[in-house]
Amino acid sequence: MKNKKNRYMFGLGTIGRDMLYTIVSIYLMFFLTDILNLPDSTMWWMTGAMTILRVFDAVNDPIMGFLVDNTRSRFGKFKPWIVIGGIIGGILTILLFFDFGLRGAGYVAMFVVLYLLWDLTYGANDIAYWSMLPALTLDQKEREKTGAFARICANIGLFVTVVAILPVTNELGGDTRAWLITAIAIVVITWAFLGFTVFGVKEDKSIHVEQESTSLRDMFSVLFKNDQLLYTAISMGLFMIGYVTTTGFGVYFFKYAYKDEGMYSIFAAILGVSQLTALAVFPLFSNRYSRKTLYEIATVLVVIGYIIFFFAPVNMLFIGAAGILLFIGEAFIQLLMLMFLTDTVEYGQWKLGRRNESITFSVQPFINKIGGAIANGIVGVTLIISGINAAETPDDVTDSGLLIMKLAMLILPIVFIVAGYIIYRKKFKIDEQMYENIISDLEARGDIHNS
Repeated sequence: MKNKKNRYMFGLGTIGRDMLYTIVSIYLMFFLTDILNLPDSTMWWMTGAMTILRVFDAVNDPIMGFLVDNTRSRFGKFKPWIVIGGIIGGILTILLFFDFGLRGAGYVAMFVVLYLLWDLTYGANDIAYWSMLPALTLDQKEREKTGAFARICANIGLFVTVVAILPVTNELGGDTRAWLITAIAIVVITWAFLGFTVFGVKEDKSIHVEQESTSLRDMFSVLFKNDQLLYTAISMGLFMIGYVTTTGFGVYFFKYAYKDEGMYSIFAAILGVSQLTALAVFPLFSNRYSRKTLYEIATVLVVIGYIIFFFAPVNMLFIGAAGILLFIGEAFIQLLMLMFLTDTVEYGQWKLGRRNESITFSVQPFINKIGGAIANGIVGVTLIISGINAAETPDDVTDSGLLIMKLAMLILPIVFIVAGYIIYRKKFKIDEQMYENIISDLEARGDIHNS
């Protein structure tokens, strides 16, 4: 009963978080180019600033994990940061979508400050949230169920935003005021759903670990001497670059290639249902097939989806079918990556003698930000050199410009995602048998007491 309650309370907490992350990671660029109508000269600076800031902030994520792991409070070490990051990050999200009336150097300077602070606070919330997962149970199958439900909730937040945001903002007028109102609504929803996790989740106290506070030296040891964490991070990073690059082009593809911006919401709804279905049935497949086999199948689906999408005519039947294959595969890979990362916590404890959930999970936002930074850079540069940013109407974009966008959106990601799979296949070694042996060794050493 406790596991089920934790599973649902933990997962529900991320619906609003992912709505908030989606509006910033996917639609902030659209807000800058198509709502504020910033010129190419400013967008070069904005693209560079967003890329550099994300890389800079990503380097700070292990420090945030270090702070979370060393937090001692009556509320535990995770929940205080979930609350602090959620509240401040929400306020900063509203400010990012507020038109201060500035342009040129003044707007760039203000944006740099707000975006950096947003990255820092959202990172604190994200690290604390996901690093709570290993503290809920040591059972791999229960972790898969909890992780699957959390990813379902995350994708509900993602796709509700993707499906609804353009119709809602257009209904409100499609101007800066409409986007500000929408941002405020998403922030309120984020705070409401975080309440499920903050007040409803109970950590498993039977996972008892006695250790001193983590030093900076210990932090670097966790990050660089846990080889399985490093290989997971590299695979995750390559996957995220490909995934975020594709999603970052979504609204532009339907506006400038499909020439019907409204169809993007329908397309996103189809993909959302497909991805949620894939996550819901994942535990059934994981009972029949190994994680390695599931990763292989998922990668094949992704590659087939990309190729069909690239060569398909501009017709929803073909594009929709390709998208379903693509996002079912990516849903499986996302969840598998979460499970790989979770299991490296016990591996690191077994190998290094320290259990550091938050430092380990600081890799996830680190990877998301590095991947997002590179992907945003790819999207931003592509929009400029293809002529899309300067186009006043879809008809102003040339065929060669559309081809440039499709190559960046559909072919380049294949390279990144396949490379990530190859690294996993050659280097990752924590399977079910090895994990069971690790837990047995930790119990025998007295490093954990799993009652």
